[in-house]
Amino acid sequence: MPNPAAMVPGVLEGLTALEAAVAAAGIDGRLLALSRLRASQINGCGPDVAAAARRAREQGATGDQLDTVAAWRETPWFSAPERAALALTEAVTRVADRADPVPDRVWDVAATHLDQKELAALLVGIALTNAANRISTSTRQH
Repeated sequence: MPNPAAMVPGVLEGLTALEAAVAAAGIDGRLLALSRLRASQINGCGPDVAAAARRAREQGATGDQLDTVAAWRETPWFSAPERAALALTEAVTRVADRADPVPDRVWDVAATHLDQKELAALLVGIALTNAANRISTSTRQH
């Protein structure tokens, strides 16, 4: 099947507008790109992993960060705000994996590094990434 977002009038434009709104919300572009990369890795979406890695590189992510984002907890290459964003990304992406999908401690740590608008932008960015991953993997977009 061709990309469903391109087949339904207005959907691709709407998704593009949402992505632009998230990017314009003032959240750090590298943090947002690392979040997208981690969610896409979790979801096993190859094309989106590749796109997110390119975007992260363009936003200043280091080679060490790109090489180890899947194991970010065990590495020294992520800032505290990036770690908070990656923890939130993993929790939101894996909502069905535990009884308390997004524990308060994950929100509390994220809120110490990001303001409300940045948290909102990150959450919408995570949701958009998960939506894109599901469309791509379901229809085998490559």
